[in-house]
Amino acid sequence: MNYTNGHADSPLIALRDPRSPAAEAYRTLRTNIQFSSLDKPLQTLLATSTAPDEGKSTTLANLAVTIAQAEQRVILVDCDLRRPSLHTLFGLSNDIGLTNMILAHNDAPPPLQETGVPGLSLLASGPLPPRPADILGSRRMEAIIQRLRGMADIVLFDTPPVIAVTDAAVLATRVDGVLLVLEAGRTRRERARRAREILEKVKANIIGVVLNGARFDGEYGYYV
Repeated sequence: MNYTNGHADSPLIALRDPRSPAAEAYRTLRTNIQFSSLDKPLQTLLATSTAPDEGKSTTLANLAVTIAQAEQRVILVDCDLRRPSLHTLFGLSNDIGLTNMILAHNDAPPPLQETGVPGLSLLASGPLPPRPADILGSRRMEAIIQRLRGMADIVLFDTPPVIAVTDAAVLATRVDGVLLVLEAGRTRRERARRAREILEKVKANIIGVVLNGARFDGEYGYYV
């Protein structure tokens, strides 16, 4: 499967235009993450933002692609159980996913989907539950995280914005690191500060901030 064919505007620029400055920025982000944890490599990483539409899902998907291109096994998990989008980015189904896995027996195989990128699998959100925060904070979710850790070099979790709902803060306590994604010219300073305070309050390991759409060298791109 090549989901970039016929989709010149695909947000997966790490695949669509791997020589572009934006794709190179994602590779730089990959390298920075690797160097931020030399003593203890990150196995689980969460991405969140201050508000919807700041680019966290696109950022995480492109990061996942670049990590897989470095010959690492990657599982991308859509934990945004309110507005899931990763399945759309990869042109895959959301009929079954994380919520099904939570309800399944412990020995049931994870409903992973191949993305077409060697080494990169997607665990879509699955059917949306009535109380997402309760699911993400459950013991069953903790067991699933541990199980996925044993199946990949790194597991990446996409979550809702951290200010509006508690989902990201709940899950942040169970992963090795957190990326906060902001958008240049759109994210307000006070919201960025509030997001950091929420994450620090639960003692999340904030390893960095990604600023989407920053202007550099006269062009718009990604500053990481």
